[in-house]
Amino acid sequence: MFDRTLPHDRRQALFGGTNSVRVWGLGPRELITPFTALLACELEPGGSVGRHVQEHFPEVVIFVEGRGTATVDAERIDVETGSVVQLPLGKTLAIENRSSSDPLRYLIIKARSE
Repeated sequence: MFDRTLPHDRRQALFGGTNSVRVWGLGPRELITPFTALLACELEPGGSVGRHVQEHFPEVVIFVEGRGTATVDAERIDVETGSVVQLPLGKTLAIENRSSSDPLRYLIIKARSE
């Protein structure tokens, strides 16, 4: 899933963050309703994803490896392997990788709201 030899995007300073995030699309091109995106993400050591609003789709973020912090609106949440963060429409999210040596890996699942 986090195989750098497979096709993926590398996004630098995503949403005004720092360092880069690698993003792999998971699953088939045409996802079944209500899902709109299934993504595997790898945030570089010491990197961050800047604060951004969930404008179009609610989202679930599942952390699968590493340690970091997710900030939902004004609430800071320590995250590690197995942590889950839910983001309804209108909520803001920022993610930080607290490690200086290891990536923070997580999955993003987006779905249409009812």
